Amino acid sequence: MKYMLLIWNRPGFTEGLTEQERNALFGEVDEIMKELTETGELVDGQALADPAQTQTVRRVDGDTEIVDGPFMESKEQFAGYLTVDCDSPQRAAEIAARWPDVRYGGAMEVRPVMEQAGTEM
Repeated sequence: MKYMLLIWNRPGFTEGLTEQERNALFGEVDEIMKELTETGELVDGQALADPAQTQTVRRVDGDTEIVDGPFMESKEQFAGYLTVDCDSPQRAAEIAARWPDVRYGGAMEVRPVMEQAGTEM
């Protein structure tokens, strides 16, 4: 089963870290990505640009509205994602729990990815 691990963290949180802490954090990410590649569990993953470069599109009173910025006000931002293919939701949560952003006040949201038939609903 595929799971999307959504990375949420505070904007600019790495700026408050020492260079050594930043290097350690990114080193951990590299280790996890290498492991997931070796086990065949990594499907995809990307970091996202700063929310200041975001646009939100929605319908308001029957009209399409395009505004700058993310959809909602939040202390955390959607910073990136991983898609993993693993045996259970517990394994997906285990991977998410190891992500270093979580230790720095961020969160990882674990969501099953529906197959095209949508039978998971």
